[in-house]
Amino acid sequence: MAKTSKKATRKFEKNHLKDSLERRKVGAKIKQKVQIKEKRALRNAKDAEFLGKGKAEDGEEGAPEPKADPFGQMSVDDFFAGGFEVPEKLAKKNAKKALGKRKRYEPEAEKEDEGDSSDASYEEAPVASDDEGSEDEDEDMGMSKEAMEALAEKDPEFYKYLKENDPETLDFDEDADLAEVDGLSGSEEEEERPKKKSKKSKKAKAVVEEMEVDEESEEEILDETEVTKEMVAKWKKAMSEQHSLRAMRQVVLAFRAAAHVNEDEGKDYKYTITNPDVYHQLLVITLQLVPEVLQHHLPVKESAAGKIRVSTDSKKFKTLTPLLKSHTTSIQHLLTTLSDEATLKLTLSTINPLLPYLLPFKKVLKGIVKTVVDIWSDASSSEATRITAFLVVRRLAVIGDAGLREAVLKTVYQGLVKGARNTTIHTIQGINLMKNSAAELWGLDPTIGYTTGFTFIRQLAIHLRSSITNNAKESYKTIYNWQYIHSLDFWSCVLAEHCSPLKEAARGKESQLRALIYPAVQVTLGAMRLIPTATYFPLRFHLVRSLLRLSRATGTYIPLAPLLLEVLSAAEMKKHAKPSTQRPLDFSVAYKAPKIYLRTRVYQDGVGEQVVELLGEFFVLWATSVAAPELGLPVVVMLKRWLKEAGAKTGNRNGKVNAALGILVQKIEANGRWVEERRVKVEFAPGNRAGVDGFLKGFEWEKTPLGAYVVGQRKQREEKAKILEAGRREEDKKGKGGKKGREDVQMDDVVESDDEEEDDE
Repeated sequence: MAKTSKKATRKFEKNHLKDSLERRKVGAKIKQKVQIKEKRALRNAKDAEFLGKGKAEDGEEGAPEPKADPFGQMSVDDFFAGGFEVPEKLAKKNAKKALGKRKRYEPEAEKEDEGDSSDASYEEAPVASDDEGSEDEDEDMGMSKEAMEALAEKDPEFYKYLKENDPETLDFDEDADLAEVDGLSGSEEEEERPKKKSKKSKKAKAVVEEMEVDEESEEEILDETEVTKEMVAKWKKAMSEQHSLRAMRQVVLAFRAAAHVNEDEGKDYKYTITNPDVYHQLLVITLQLVPEVLQHHLPVKESAAGKIRVSTDSKKFKTLTPLLKSHTTSIQHLLTTLSDEATLKLTLSTINPLLPYLLPFKKVLKGIVKTVVDIWSDASSSEATRITAFLVVRRLAVIGDAGLREAVLKTVYQGLVKGARNTTIHTIQGINLMKNSAAELWGLDPTIGYTTGFTFIRQLAIHLRSSITNNAKESYKTIYNWQYIHSLDFWSCVLAEHCSPLKEAARGKESQLRALIYPAVQVTLGAMRLIPTATYFPLRFHLVRSLLRLSRATGTYIPLAPLLLEVLSAAEMKKHAKPSTQRPLDFSVAYKAPKIYLRTRVYQDGVGEQVVELLGEFFVLWATSVAAPELGLPVVVMLKRWLKEAGAKTGNRNGKVNAALGILVQKIEANGRWVEERRVKVEFAPGNRAGVDGFLKGFEWEKTPLGAYVVGQRKQREEKAKILEAGRREEDKKGKGGKKGREDVQMDDVVESDDEEEDDE
């Protein structure tokens, strides 16, 4: 009966024998080239001695020979008669000098062509390409420390030659630990980089040389290993106490298997995880300790200006590059599968310390940004998770270069638009959180912020122009939707955040974003007037609030009173409304009124409340202005005329709305008289801009007649909103919250399906 081979041997023959033979052939060729160079150098030395000094006949010794002593015993005639072969004695001497295993070394092709030789040991053939993916260049990993010491002691001349001609070969200890870590990857790196020859561990090299290994050690490299609590504890101790790169390599490989657990993709991993406790422990130590180990071996230095410095040119960084990329890819994949908020927050928080190491890898960073932004814009994510995700994006925008910062801003804006597609009472707070947080990013780099802002505002203007010029029935829907509304509102947040006079004074110069105020206002005004019917009064109110925010923060005058007076001039507000039992429309989460609300008393009351509120907020912005009386006079005249018509028999006969508008008129008039009393005492002319700007400067607007009225109205609305919110939560507890959510979504669907518009003109 034939003797059967071991399982490990069969696996080696199947998976690694071909590569081993190829490496031997490459090593033989390199050894042959080096021997030829050695012979040529020795021949040239002998020729120079013989022809230059002519001392061969006298028996005198020539110039000192650069290499081995056996040539010193040989005459020129004997040397030429030898057929340029290396003497047997020299070969034996070199064989004795093979001091332990040498790390792989393969010079670049250009250096070989130039004749730059090295006397390093060629006992082993090079086995892998470098980390950057070049197939023509290999890493110079040097020798072991013991081999260096033995070489310096036994052959000082050869050691001196290496030191003068190839000093990199003597760079021994810097990457000794990393070379050991690279050997731990084994067959796992073949899966990550199938087009490249993987680096083998020391055990695998022993297999190549001996062609036979112990079965247990081979199965440890090639077979899947079940991760246990003992293994996790061992790795944790090694990483926390010794900052072991070997343990980190094992943890990263196990973490990759954990990130793809329960997935059937046809991929095999070195480790398997079946115990939930082990899975949790592995995730925790990986996410917490890997950044610490990296910081220990590759410290991140941050300057006072906030610039990050990492020694990306070091051999240690290049050796850890595949490990870093693999770990980042595993984290990115894990983020797409997690549903637990606590684990999601932990995973997101561990990305921040890894970002400085990933700056050279733009493709990896863009993938991370996209995944994190998806979490940030997901309506199902909690507020804490969204904030954690935003901190990752902000950190990357701070430490990244201009190109990366621009990519971050574009991805964030796309995520914002995507996340604002559906707006309900349950999602409005999350959308506002996104807008307020994202607005901060546009102030990190004013130049990039201006270019991206101009591009996106121009895009909104193009959509508006296309909708106006296109006669198609559905063209208006590209403008009248939540995404467009939130986009305009977002840009008002950005400009209000970074164009305020206080921030500009702190910076000492005007913000570059201030140039975007005019186009943003023009696009917003155009969108409001696209379809001026009662159906889209809620949309108009949303955009008026956006412009109010912008005007309040930047001190820019925007004529909003005519837009609100147009609402009062519509038939919806001038004619008598029919009674209705419908629930009052929530204007905060609606941009279009359903047909069942049109011409009803409940809708008329709601529109009237919005007009009174917005008119008060508009005029209070200029309550301390020297031109407040003239600003309010035309509006007061028109409101009095409207109230007179509304109180007639053919009017709306809505006492609630008419009374609220009457009070507003009184407050505007009182505020005008109050300003006139103080304006009489001034000594500057209207043309004195400095005097006009300094009029009542620093005076609290809340103490003006109109300001006190607006403050009281705000408190009433806040109390009303709290009562409504408490009622909604109570309904949610009773099981009616789901029905409410469905009604909100259904209302949005009705908005999209309602094609016919009612003309109130």
